[in-house]
Amino acid sequence: MTFSGFNMKDLVPANLLPKDLRTKIYEHMGKDPATLSIVTEQFDRYNQANLQIAIDELTTKDGRTCSILGIQGGFLNNLTGTSLADLVASQSVASFVGLGGAKEGTVQYLNMELDGGKKLACVQGGLYLINGNPKLVLLLRQGSMMDFANAAPIVVDVMAENRATAEKFIKDIQRLMGKNNIYRGKMLSVIEGSASSVGSGGGGTLKFHTVPVITREQIILPEGLLKRIERQTTEVGKYSEALKNAGRKLKRGILLHGKPGTGKTMTAMYLASAMRERTVLLVTGRGQGLISRTCFFARWLAPSMVIIEDVDLIAEDRSQQGNCNQHLLLELMNEMDGLSDDVDVLFVLTTNRPEILEPALAARPGRIDQAYEVPLPDAECRKRLFEVYSKGLTVKVDNMDVFIKRTAGASGAFIGELMRKAALFAAPDGDPIVVSDRHLDEAMHEMVVAGGSLTKSLLGSKDIGFVPSELSTR
Repeated sequence: MTFSGFNMKDLVPANLLPKDLRTKIYEHMGKDPATLSIVTEQFDRYNQANLQIAIDELTTKDGRTCSILGIQGGFLNNLTGTSLADLVASQSVASFVGLGGAKEGTVQYLNMELDGGKKLACVQGGLYLINGNPKLVLLLRQGSMMDFANAAPIVVDVMAENRATAEKFIKDIQRLMGKNNIYRGKMLSVIEGSASSVGSGGGGTLKFHTVPVITREQIILPEGLLKRIERQTTEVGKYSEALKNAGRKLKRGILLHGKPGTGKTMTAMYLASAMRERTVLLVTGRGQGLISRTCFFARWLAPSMVIIEDVDLIAEDRSQQGNCNQHLLLELMNEMDGLSDDVDVLFVLTTNRPEILEPALAARPGRIDQAYEVPLPDAECRKRLFEVYSKGLTVKVDNMDVFIKRTAGASGAFIGELMRKAALFAAPDGDPIVVSDRHLDEAMHEMVVAGGSLTKSLLGSKDIGFVPSELSTR
């Protein structure tokens, strides 16, 4: 804009003039950007890491290279967000004093933690000038200042010679995002709020967890019980295609119930470890308030397994007075009912109090198809538990049958803690640790007598008891 030969740019010192991004796009594409096509696509914010990985791959392979320019939006663009159409539009007077259009700035990255503690640098807003055949321009838009919750979708603009070319590039991005999905086959939980460590937005944040390595031999249950649980879980997954072709439903739910410490959670973790290809979503504590979002991710990442611990906290019988979680119960039942029969989603629910569960949840097929009681270990199981928890120790006990008998009514968690305490009592005697009758006597006395009823209850074995003097009678 000029008046009698006077250019408005003359008002700004040359060294302060913003870099002209439109010119750079013009030079890169080799023609006026106004004649080119721009296609816009939105991506959910929880998919940010997958989007970045796909863009990185598409801009660095098959002979492609790219340069990334940072975007510093003017005041007005910061309010609404800068689009690629804004960048190629003719600059206004306001842009020269920082009130209007965007200019080149520093590329900003957000480090996102991935599975295993790895980090991925995600561009927060940048202009990609992509070389290759064909040449392209991609704008990863910066978030708007008005997005206070950081929940708005991520917007990507692609410029190409024609619309078909731009649309194909976006489809390639979407294809790679599905192929390289960083969440598939992992153990996750949905938590409230946003965090740089995980995908966020839309009412929940995904957090990675380490899948514990638990072997079948570590699961000590009565004869045949584990096999029946596997038949409803791992074997359905193993033969899912054949079952689907035969018109059998794949969505299913099981309930593991029993006293505390009997191995319900450990059994669920074993199932997760045994089905490594299956995405696992954990629902515990405050995460129980995000049931809908958890089930959304379960559908998205199927085949998947949803583990809801202590489900009685949200699924108590509606007829009971003081039940303040009815909305969460209804939400859970609606989500379980809403899944298509051919969606391979497995629900594993655990509870210590099956008697208070809402009958519509516990008794209706299609929500909970099978309930399994995980009982306190019998004598044979207690013997196997002592063997499992003795690994890594040298055990020199004259008559282990005495301790197997005296732990009648004890849970697996109690026996595990008993062996840990026995090792602590034996540690001062030297390395390597050798556990003897005396150390087990001392450990049992501390847990059952000195610890009192509260300790026994916390370990799931409030019914256990013995006369200390009887332990010396062998």
